[in-house]
Amino acid sequence: MLVLGGAASGKSEAALRLAGSRGPRAFVATGQGLDDEMAVRIARHQASRSADWKTVEEPLETEAWFAKQGPRYRTILFDCVTLWVSNLVGTGLKESVILARTGRLLQRMRTSAARVVIVSNELGFGLVPAEPATRAFRDLAGRVNQQIAAEADEVHLVVSGLSLRLK
Repeated sequence: MLVLGGAASGKSEAALRLAGSRGPRAFVATGQGLDDEMAVRIARHQASRSADWKTVEEPLETEAWFAKQGPRYRTILFDCVTLWVSNLVGTGLKESVILARTGRLLQRMRTSAARVVIVSNELGFGLVPAEPATRAFRDLAGRVNQQIAAEADEVHLVVSGLSLRLK
């Protein structure tokens, strides 16, 4: 299940609702508190979840985590793809490698018996970025989202806290 939306659209809250309450539950977080603003965002997200969620901070090796740890859970929420892609780009990986890793991640998610909810930013609704590197990232994020959406059983778009099922 893929949940897309813009920044502060309510997509994480919608994903939590869609995930349901079947436990055990894991929240796989790709964000890193590298600055004060991000640390505050992470703390706010953690406070919005009930205590029965096991928080896993996995900014890079999500495929390996799903292969090894995924079978332990009935519900897994992966938040968020965009930060994961950004983390991978930051390590110097090329687009083709990132797309291949996305395919492996989807395979690992599919082989899990858990209900998997994936959160990602829809970056294509905003202004066209002025910087070539930022445009390239936006385009890569869009291709990754398309790859995930093609495989997902359900796709939801969240705007202003309202969720619309697309697939």
